Order: sequence, then C-alpha cells, then structure tokens
Amino acid sequence: MKLDSSEFWAQAAQQFQQSMGDSWKNTFQSFQNMDLGGLQAGAPGQPNLPKIQVSPTRLQELQQQYLKDAADLWNQGLNGAPVVKDRRFSAEAWGTNPMAAFSAAAYLLNARTLMGLADAVEGDAKTKNRIRFAVEQWMAASAPSNFLAMNADAQKKALETKGESIAKGMQNLLNDMRQGHVSMTDESLFEVGKNVATTEGAVVFENELFQLIEYKPLTDKVYEKPFLLVPPCINKFYILDLQPENSFIRYAVAQGHRTFVVSWRNPDASLAGKTWDDYIEDAAIKAIHTVQDITGAEKINALGFCVGGTILSTALGVLAARGEKPVASATLLTTLIDFTDTGILDIFIDEGFVKFREMQMGKGGLLKGQDLASTFSFLRPNDLVWNYVVGNYLKGETPPPFDLLYWNSDSTNLPGPFYAWYLRNTYHENNLIKPGKATVCGEKIDLNLVDLPMYLYGSREDHIVPIGGAYASTQVFPGKKRFVMGASGHIAGVINPPASKKRSHWTRDDGKFPETADEWIAGAKEAPGSWWTDWSDWLKGHAGKQIPAPKTYGKGAKYKASEPAPGRYVKAKA
Repeated sequence: MKLDSSEFWAQAAQQFQQSMGDSWKNTFQSFQNMDLGGLQAGAPGQPNLPKIQVSPTRLQELQQQYLKDAADLWNQGLNGAPVVKDRRFSAEAWGTNPMAAFSAAAYLLNARTLMGLADAVEGDAKTKNRIRFAVEQWMAASAPSNFLAMNADAQKKALETKGESIAKGMQNLLNDMRQGHVSMTDESLFEVGKNVATTEGAVVFENELFQLIEYKPLTDKVYEKPFLLVPPCINKFYILDLQPENSFIRYAVAQGHRTFVVSWRNPDASLAGKTWDDYIEDAAIKAIHTVQDITGAEKINALGFCVGGTILSTALGVLAARGEKPVASATLLTTLIDFTDTGILDIFIDEGFVKFREMQMGKGGLLKGQDLASTFSFLRPNDLVWNYVVGNYLKGETPPPFDLLYWNSDSTNLPGPFYAWYLRNTYHENNLIKPGKATVCGEKIDLNLVDLPMYLYGSREDHIVPIGGAYASTQVFPGKKRFVMGASGHIAGVINPPASKKRSHWTRDDGKFPETADEWIAGAKEAPGSWWTDWSDWLKGHAGKQIPAPKTYGKGAKYKASEPAPGRYVKAKA
C-alpha cells in the first residue's frame, strides 16, 4: 500500500522521538556495560574475559553524531521519504513507501552507530575484532529487509502475485529445511559428472582416503614430468573442474601436462579416527609416489590449493626430513603456511576453543560439513545468507543456476583428530614455520629443507587466506620463488580462465621478496587478464622435455582404470 508521506510523518513523530531518544540511551548504556560473551569478567567458574570499555570522550562524540544524523533523518522525512542508499533497500517499493523507507534509514543509522561503537572499543586487537564481528552479525540479521512485515518489496510482490510468492517461499523454506542448508542456486540443475566435473579421465588408484584421477591428454605430446593437484579436503576437487570453459584441470591438460588429481573421500564414521599424519602419509605422499610409479618419472610437479597447499607443503617437509625430493616444483594457490595473518578467522581461535575441539573430537568423531559451510557463509552474512533468505522465502524466488554456488553447497566432513591437530598446530600455535616444533609422520618438520622452485599465488580481496598470509610463504621456503597476486577473492581470483579476459594480476620480476605484502605490491606491475598464462609459462620451464602422450590410463594391472572420472568419492554427500 502506498501511504501519504505527510500522514505517515505526522503519525510517526512521537514514536520517532522515543525510538531515537530512550532507545538510543539504552543501547549505549547496555553496550558500555556489556561483557564479552555475556559473562561477568572473573565470575566464579567462568574464564576471565576482557571488559568492554569505550572512552567517555569517544562515546560523547558518537552520541552527538547520532543525534545530528537522527535530526537530519527527521528533516528528510518532513520533505518526503528518506533517501536510502543500500543494495538491500534499492527496489522501488522501498522508496515509494514512507514507512518502509524510514525503517530502512533508521536501521542504517543504528548500524553505523553500533559499528562506530565497536570500532571505539578499547582493548586488544582480537577482542575488538570479535566485537566487530558480533555486531556485524547482529546488524545483518536484524535488517528490516529480512522480515516480511517490514520488507516493502516482498509485500509488493505478494500483492502482485496474489499470495503465490508467499506460498512458494514456504515451499522453498521446507525444501531447505529438508536438505539442511539455504539454497544458493537451483541445485536440481546440476549433477557431478554430468554438467560439472566433466573433464575426461579415469580413477587409477584408490585407498580409504582418496581416489587418484588421471586425465586423458588433449595433446599428442606431454611433458615428461607429470603434474599432480592436491585440492583442499574441506571442499570437493571439482572447483578446479566446474565447466569446460573455466576448468583449471582441463587448462593444465591442454597445456600438455600429464595431469593427476587427488579426489578426497567425504569422511563418514569409518574415518572418524583419521589424523593429520594419515592424510600426509596415506594420501599426499602416497599420491606423489603413485604418480611416480605410474609414469616412471623420477620427479613430478605438484600443486596445492588452500588447505591442499598446507597438506602438500607438510608432505614435502616430511619427505625432505627423510632425504627424499620427488617433487621438482610446487605451486601453492591461496595457501597459508605461516599462520600469523589469518584474517577474520582469527576471531574464532584461542586456547579455550582449541581445547574444546580437542576434547570434543580429538580422539575421534566428525566435524560436519554443514558446520564448516555455515561458518564460511557467515563471514559474509549479507551476501551468502540473508540475501538468499529474502529471495527464497520472502519473495518465493528460485535462485538462478550457478555452478560455483552449487559446489559451495556440496559440503564435506572432516575427521575430528585431523581437524583438532590442524587447529592447534596451524591457526593457534603456527608450528609449521618453527623448525622442529611440529612432528608429522614421525619426522620433525623443517620447511627450510623444502628447497625447490615455487609458484605462490594470492588473491587481493581474499577473506579466507588474506593476501598478507599468502605472501608470507615467500619468507618461509628457501628455493627460487615467483609470487603473483590476482584480483578478486578466494575462489573467483583463482578460477579466472584467460578466455574470459577478466580482472588483472600483478607480478614483480626483480626477484625481490621484501618482508611484507604491502612492500611487494608497491614494486609490482599490473597486467590485464588471468594469471593462468603466467603460471603456465612458469611451469613449462620446470616440466622437462616433451614425450608422446600415453594411450591408456594408469599402468598395468596394478594401476588400471577402475571407473571414469570424476569417480564415486566426489559424489558422496556429507
């Protein structure tokens, strides 16, 4: 319904003054007196938690700014509906409904003020980041766009469709409740092996942790050193093989590399006791040796993506401690080795959290894939949670098909002991970069011994592996290195095929690796388009001579093709 603005503002005056007066005072008072986690610092039986304090001067500044902005909002309202500049309230219905426009503008005013309060908190960096994260979650969840009673656009659609959008929204809600997660795309339109993960290949080896897939050559000749990809085990490998036009795997094959990939098993109860050591010895190292056996190559080239890069690097550390160097060169994509800069994920990690996880699942159990997926989604709540709540449920819309978001919803479990070791030794204690501190597969890890050419890639806007964290690997490994920075985030920066001619990447050819990423960036040059071609040129220099491409998969009876790619492991649901 379209309301007359003068009538609305006359009726709303008293309510406005109260909400912008008493509510304002109560908000500031409760925030000033609040303790982290709702606990009294030093209370019996509770951990000592830092007191949240804001200086009286800063508090007064924020209060004065709030009152000024509130007065401006009121004056705007007297002249018509307030102008609201936010994507969540950009639909025409918000601007033509004064009550909806006011609620959106008031919400944004409160959000700005609360975020200002969060930024004004006095304390250590982790405490401030935790408060900011909590306030962001609160504000994202409380937006008026998230509620049918306040969402003018959803109300308009309900009237136009005579209630059909509400009925469809309820159907979507029930469907998502059954599947256990909010739909980000129309999942019915995708099937692994049919229209995602379609590069031709075969499974040539498997054990209880992984299947090894070999891909059919697309060239008459291949490089003599085969190429092994180790993807993250917290996701499925086909992020590297979504569609033919954006498949990193297909691109590698087309460049003449005899390509293999580790396809992780989605753990169930039978793998609930598996450890970090198991994933290094029986998966990463086993895959390296198996590729050597199949191809007869003395050395191979390897790539690790995200956690797969951490696994690969640890495996190389174990092999180096044993005096083995089967890998000629390594590529690490958006990988953390030095966990000093872990970005927003740092807010979750402290001794209490790590001990809780160790107690909960350190001796056995599973970290459910949906728990991981939800955590990563709420790092960007407006884009990856509430946007779909509004579209799916309030408007009754079916999200458009998108292969990347289908993959994002196809979650994987993790064995509890693996996860607990990873938490303590990487995010919490950063032991991988301390020579001799971490023991893996019976070997003291010293990454200074991993002396081989490396291609290191980081994405500029990555919120999972910050560019500073990705760059920090240049200070860890002693061999000859090349670091490249791509535009965009954790996934979109990596999956950027040359044909799309999108984004940019940055390189530096002086061979210098200063201490910080900012210093490196200051001397880097921007180049248009994908970093894939730069990487391909680099890898060819480490791939050896070209030899005739193999006519069959695997090798003999021991490594014969058992099923076509992408194999059955990747199809198992969490």
